Amino acid sequence: MPLIALTGGIASGKSTVAARLAEHGAVVVDADALVRETQRAGSPVLAAIAEEFGAHVLRSDGELDRAGLGAIVFDDPAALARLNAIVHPAVRAASARRFADAFAADPAAVVVYDVPLLVEARAEDPWDLVVVAHAPAPVRARRLVELRGMSETEAAARIAAQASDDQRLAVADVVIDTGGSLEDTIARTDRLWETIREGLAGAGAQPAAG
Repeated sequence: MPLIALTGGIASGKSTVAARLAEHGAVVVDADALVRETQRAGSPVLAAIAEEFGAHVLRSDGELDRAGLGAIVFDDPAALARLNAIVHPAVRAASARRFADAFAADPAAVVVYDVPLLVEARAEDPWDLVVVAHAPAPVRARRLVELRGMSETEAAARIAAQASDDQRLAVADVVIDTGGSLEDTIARTDRLWETIREGLAGAGAQPAAG
């Protein structure tokens, strides 16, 4: 019943790795989805956010204005810290419930937590394995420009706002090189899955991926 943390910088291909692991049978818990769930209209988390940052961060339908809140905290570390103090505990509790539910349903499940902010918020948690989807920052910047229509300045700012490549690599047990083609990333993910299953079947095999 391994609990695996999967992380990677923006445009690293992490979602591709997560989707492929899910195809193999892993239970993937999406941290971003949990954030949205805990911040839904009427939730205690959203009420706390509105109290902290003002009712103008709410849309007319009562949902969070994510773009508006993002603009407030993007270049303000103190404001971001206040937001994280509200959101992170709720997401931690929600993820723990999801993990427990998955293992209760299948004690042999492979549970993968797809978490962009692992280094920033969850690096010290007791993961059985930390997997980093890694493509160098220049590659990710090019993807943001070519695939998401960002300017080079916007892409650089989004990358700079996250943990550095070195910080993510420092916590990795396994690194999946996602700097190449989609097919290559999928093949590397398949090898990771094979070694995870081998580790479950045999005594303590050490997962690894090229």
